[in-house]
Amino acid sequence: MAEQTFDLIVLGGGPGGYVAAIRAAQLGMKTAVVEREHLGGICLNWGCIPTKALLRTSEINHLLHHLPEFGFDAVQPKFDIEKVVKRSRGIAKQLSGGVAHLLRKNKVTVFDGAGKLAGKQTVAVTKDGKDVATLKAPHIILATGARARQLPGIEADGKLIWSYKEAMVPTMMPKSLLVIGSGAIGIEFASFYLNMGAQVTVVEVLPRILAVEDEEISAFAHKAFEKQGMKILVGANVKSVKKGADNVTVTVEAGGKTQEITVDRVISAVGIVGNVENLGLEGTGVKVDRTHVLIDEYCRTGEPGVYAIGDLAGPPWLAHKASHEGVICVEKIAGVKDVHPLNVRNIPGCTYCRPQVASVGITEAKAREEGYEVKVGRFPFIGNGKAIAMGESEGMIKTVFDAKTGELLGAHMIGAEVTEMIQGYTIARTMEATEAELMLTVFPHPTISEAMHESVLDAYKRAIHF
Repeated sequence: MAEQTFDLIVLGGGPGGYVAAIRAAQLGMKTAVVEREHLGGICLNWGCIPTKALLRTSEINHLLHHLPEFGFDAVQPKFDIEKVVKRSRGIAKQLSGGVAHLLRKNKVTVFDGAGKLAGKQTVAVTKDGKDVATLKAPHIILATGARARQLPGIEADGKLIWSYKEAMVPTMMPKSLLVIGSGAIGIEFASFYLNMGAQVTVVEVLPRILAVEDEEISAFAHKAFEKQGMKILVGANVKSVKKGADNVTVTVEAGGKTQEITVDRVISAVGIVGNVENLGLEGTGVKVDRTHVLIDEYCRTGEPGVYAIGDLAGPPWLAHKASHEGVICVEKIAGVKDVHPLNVRNIPGCTYCRPQVASVGITEAKAREEGYEVKVGRFPFIGNGKAIAMGESEGMIKTVFDAKTGELLGAHMIGAEVTEMIQGYTIARTMEATEAELMLTVFPHPTISEAMHESVLDAYKRAIHF
């Protein structure tokens, strides 16, 4: 087994790893990627992409049940869950193949196996217990991602208690299910199954769902989901889980009361843990805190020549954050001038439930906590012509400005297509635009994006349509 030498080795071929590798190749670095499972990582194969395919199906199912509102006479629609899952998996496979093509195109060498630090500037690659290769490089990026957190006594068994993986490939459509956790993953699955006809209960230990979002958006979402028929228990703890032959009885304590809820399936969505095991970190300067590798603003660890990006390096746990970190890390290594550290407040967050949720920057509460004097604008979708025409009048946009400088501190949105629109506010924050530039911007009519303009205007008492 010959030793192979590279300028850069990336452990992990997810949205952080493969993007880092391609950028390195563009900058003239001889690059290798070591991937033990699927190119594209969890995001492309078991997360972002296939879940959006499922959610698109559930949106269509919802619309099919509301066709009379649009003037259609329609028979009761039916779906085939096997075909629904097959489409989702096919899309993931197609895109994974696309990543492989991009890496070949950029002359990145891909090793199929698990990578591990094996001394200074050395990575050992193994597959099924057998040695595959020994690789050398002065720079090594750890991009091994994360996996679902398991709660003691509520571990996913693949049959009655599902992790995100089982929830994405159901062999049958449960008539009822309980989702533990109301972050983006939990709410997306809750929304999918609810819109496919299941009775859904969400249990959240915190006082509100979607806790990272602005409180008004969180409250709006809570009401919207309950209106759709979702049962939501906040400030609630799962005390025990009892498995039956083909159902699960969950004991939940909330508000000082205990109740038993029997459902067909349980989905556990209680966060993630970094994949730090078996990376050869022992004896190195790499420091790990609560399963995540500690890094500086350029993704450098405490070990010279070793870097970490993406979910492995901590929150926010988002694919686009991982990709951007990969680019920053590689450009710094390559000596590119004016490499800017990542500002996590400029990273948009999106949740693809119905209605969608998106945000960038800080919440109103956080801004006040940090001592800002704020101006806050709001605009409801019911005041937007395009939203009404689409039959999507449920939603709102909230903007938070620094009253002294006009800086856009945060934007928070709920409603149809907000995950597509949030980039407008993200660009504004990146370009350090103030309310003046946003108010002077001409938004096309009729579009839902006009509500973004109106929200800014409202913060300065200039809203036209509300």
